[in-house]
Amino acid sequence: MTTTLKSKLQDDLTAAIRERDELRSSTLRMTLAAITKEEVSGKEKRELSDDEVLKVITKEAKKRREAADAFAQGGRAESAEREKAEGAILADYLPKQLSDEELNDIVAQAVEEAKAAGAEGPRAMGAVMKIVNPKVAGLAEGGRVAATVKKLLAG
Repeated sequence: MTTTLKSKLQDDLTAAIRERDELRSSTLRMTLAAITKEEVSGKEKRELSDDEVLKVITKEAKKRREAADAFAQGGRAESAEREKAEGAILADYLPKQLSDEELNDIVAQAVEEAKAAGAEGPRAMGAVMKIVNPKVAGLAEGGRVAATVKKLLAG
């Protein structure tokens, strides 16, 4: 029997509660709440697939990164550290992110494909993103991908 990502999160939550790991248990609780919220949104309740659960976890991890930055800029180092720690816990459930080198290779290949199809200059951004996004889905953040595409299109 294969274990779903959601049931793995629930099992890890139970273990964290038993170990009295407050940070891990609260992070997993918030993530499971976000997953449940996603399941009941819309017209009828449904079970999320592992891919959809991954998207929710990715969204939650991004929220933690943004909150950590905001706290750091606001001079609240303690809160920023907690957000970073929560983000690190969520990162364990996400696929390994692409390195800058791997991302550059994929984008460079897509730029070549777009140029072969007749797209040129900065206006080729949309065409290149259409080629790149399916290849890097879940493996690199959208902002990072867009910045790399802009850099390579600029020459």
